[in-house]
Amino acid sequence: MRRLALHILLLLLTFFTTTLVGAGLAHSFRDGTPADLDQNITVMLSFVKHPGVLLEGLPFSLTLMLILLAHEMGHYLTCLHYGIDASPPYFLPAPTLIGTFGAFIRIRSPIYTKRALFDVGIAGPLAGFAFLLPVLIFGIANSKVVHGIVTSGDFIFGTPLVVRILEGAMFPGVPVTDIYLHPVARAAWVGIFSTALNLLPVGQLDGGHILYALIGERHRLTSKIFIAALIPLGLFYSWMWLMWALVLAIIGMRHPVIFDGTKMDQTRTCLAWLALAIFILSFTASPLKPNFH
Repeated sequence: MRRLALHILLLLLTFFTTTLVGAGLAHSFRDGTPADLDQNITVMLSFVKHPGVLLEGLPFSLTLMLILLAHEMGHYLTCLHYGIDASPPYFLPAPTLIGTFGAFIRIRSPIYTKRALFDVGIAGPLAGFAFLLPVLIFGIANSKVVHGIVTSGDFIFGTPLVVRILEGAMFPGVPVTDIYLHPVARAAWVGIFSTALNLLPVGQLDGGHILYALIGERHRLTSKIFIAALIPLGLFYSWMWLMWALVLAIIGMRHPVIFDGTKMDQTRTCLAWLALAIFILSFTASPLKPNFH
């Protein structure tokens, strides 16, 4: 019961923090102004006197929470299928630009076969992407054109390939810098970034699980290569990659050994290629950087 109470408490706190952030984003979107930190903090604090302001944040928070939940439940339900002991999702509230550090499940028992490892690893990204794609389409369809809006705020958000494709289809001829994403689309953007991050073929990330199931112990070398590749991305595009390179170098290199020589079947091989395609569609070299204007 205590463990379940912790899950519920973290869920409610994360829902609250993401709704606060969503209220600030909704206010800025409605006024056509950049989502600057000062203005958003003012809107967030106003809920003390006007709690109804939180209602404006629900499109963002509900969308984001459901995307994160879909991803983690993909992992969790696959663990249940294989009889792997795993916790329900832990949500992480945080005073960040998106109101959360994401969510995760704890796998508490060993995974004995590569096929089970592959299925657990890929289930989260597939479930999360399947959910976020339709809400991304809805969010972009309800976005609007504001000249220079993307480069006007305190931070500049990158444009993943899947977002650019949909923006090009719905706003033909409009520059990327002039498209103001609706809060629902911004929540989907967070889900896209999370998907790309999780699909990095490193350590015990989802992409690392998938790669280990495919190539076994050679996974350690590829982890080193991809961590090293994050360093120039951090130096030339976004400091975030330097942070992730450090974190992954410290905690993400090792992967539990699985003594199983089974090769992946054709269906799983095709799913691996699908995961690569999702990674390419979701990745952006510069997901977030400060705007010194």
